Amino acid sequence: MIEMILHLIILSGIIISAGLVFAFRDLVSAAIAFAIFSFLLAIEFYILQAPDVALAEAAIGAGLTTAAFIIAIRGTVRREGDGI
Repeated sequence: MIEMILHLIILSGIIISAGLVFAFRDLVSAAIAFAIFSFLLAIEFYILQAPDVALAEAAIGAGLTTAAFIIAIRGTVRREGDGI
């Protein structure tokens, strides 16, 4: 029962953070929302008894990809739709 409630909470967080990625106009905020999405996905994989996939998702999805997004955003404009 507790495991089902935990699944529902994490899946709700995944859906909300995925929506926030598309809703934010500030690209840094969207990248942080994507990191939260990826971290929650890693937790879900761990709960589903896939620790190797969870570790890869946490390292690549939440860590490396977010860092690459932040570095790329630094070289462009911060808000979507702003001119250079």
